[in-house]
Amino acid sequence: MVFSSRSFLTGLVLSAGALQTTAFDNSRSDNLAIYYGQNSYGATHGSDTANWQKTLSAYCQDDTINAIPLAFLNVFFSVGGLPEINMANTCNPTDSGVFSGTNLANCQFLAADIKACQAKGKIITLSLGGATGAATFSSDAQAQTFADTIWNLFLGGSSSTRPFGTAVLDGFVLVFCCMAATIDDLPSIDLDIEGGGSTGFAAFVTRIRSHASGASKPYYVTAAPQCVFPDAYLGTVLNAVAFDAIYVQHILKDIQYNNFCGVQNYNNPNAWNFNVWDNWAKTGAINKNVKIYIGAPAASTAAGSGYVDAATLGAIAKATRSAYSSFGGIMLWDASQAYANGRYDQQIKSAMGAGGSTGTTTTKPTTTTKSTTSTTKTTSTTPTTTVGTGSCSTVSAWSAATTYVGGQQATYTGHLWYAQWWTLGDIPGGAAGVWLDKGACSSFATSHAAAAPVTSAKTTSSVSKTSSVAKPSSTVKASSAVKPSSSVKASSAPAKSTASAKAPSVSARSSRFFKL
Repeated sequence: MVFSSRSFLTGLVLSAGALQTTAFDNSRSDNLAIYYGQNSYGATHGSDTANWQKTLSAYCQDDTINAIPLAFLNVFFSVGGLPEINMANTCNPTDSGVFSGTNLANCQFLAADIKACQAKGKIITLSLGGATGAATFSSDAQAQTFADTIWNLFLGGSSSTRPFGTAVLDGFVLVFCCMAATIDDLPSIDLDIEGGGSTGFAAFVTRIRSHASGASKPYYVTAAPQCVFPDAYLGTVLNAVAFDAIYVQHILKDIQYNNFCGVQNYNNPNAWNFNVWDNWAKTGAINKNVKIYIGAPAASTAAGSGYVDAATLGAIAKATRSAYSSFGGIMLWDASQAYANGRYDQQIKSAMGAGGSTGTTTTKPTTTTKSTTSTTKTTSTTPTTTVGTGSCSTVSAWSAATTYVGGQQATYTGHLWYAQWWTLGDIPGGAAGVWLDKGACSSFATSHAAAAPVTSAKTTSSVSKTSSVAKPSSTVKASSAVKPSSSVKASSAPAKSTASAKAPSVSARSSRFFKL
């Protein structure tokens, strides 16, 4: 599952599922979500048909998986004004047939599987989006109309063209970013949603919420953004409407997107940023009980890079759970890869350990506003410093004229600063909150920690300051097992599979990469 860097929407959560034999509990911290539908393993192992994607119900035979997003509904508005679904070798318009006057695949044979999974306490999700660039809205009104369509086709409404028949899904997941459906008969491109790409999505979510109010069962709203925070184009949607869970893609995709915050960089305090997402959950999210998941590939062939073994990912999950109460569990791409990789899903579930319905309380970063007029502060004490993890000797000083992108570093006032996103002219430690203070660089601390008393003066005039987001005072690191192992592999650009899905004459519509 390779994640791309722009943001986009993708998914629907289906009916209520659960841990063990009870109903799905979104408040837990040990849930496992795993995508189904694109036969990712088949895309990279065309001849190994025995391990290709199996029936949906095959992945619901034990208590390992709690949520299953179905991928993908890849076109919002197609023939007859209805959407399109393409689920690789499971169900697609070419092999499964379509409803008359539309290009909407008839997947009603999946109704029994969906209901069987729901009966075993799973929630199933339908991902909205794809590589066609046909998954955007031109206005709020169009988005609201589409929400009505989704409600009637997949959720609690009614229609004569319900793709999953009488099965009722329980909500939707918005997969933020150019998620390439990577369906072989469609162009494999990233959805470019720059310049108004977020139009209508808040209205879409709000309309679905309105339909779901007073319903006899819960409907979940979930999103799957890139780990880089905030998203340049759809970050506003996350702040505008309430979400139940966020499947953050902590994966290093192909190099062009430079997702520095992948799981393989967990031990790099300048890269791993779950603390930023936790802070958003507690201070920026509409729903302060939203759960944040760590998204990862289920095998080395499921992503360009970013795969770590189960013991490593499990240790990361445990450390994250102990530090951040927003942690909800792990999300994997995808089911076919996990099963072929020695039941990686089971390994992760075991390594992650059991978590309760409430997490450990964390110290919340605070936001303060100070207004002063010509205030002068003089000190004559020996400075104390917190030695950072690196040296300033190889990092350039911050410059107001330099453009920085997420992951880049600069020195300022003797400290090492880390840019969380694109910035120009924002002072480290300033109100914009762009920069994270990583502490005094070791080189600076060594040369100045014992310096003579200094006198400093500050003069401000009606200046508002907002504290930057900080990680817990004691850096949370797992044991040596957490360090990315040699199993982390990089690969070339996504390859498409033309192997047979159902018979030698039928192309295998499968996806190696989940681009978001």
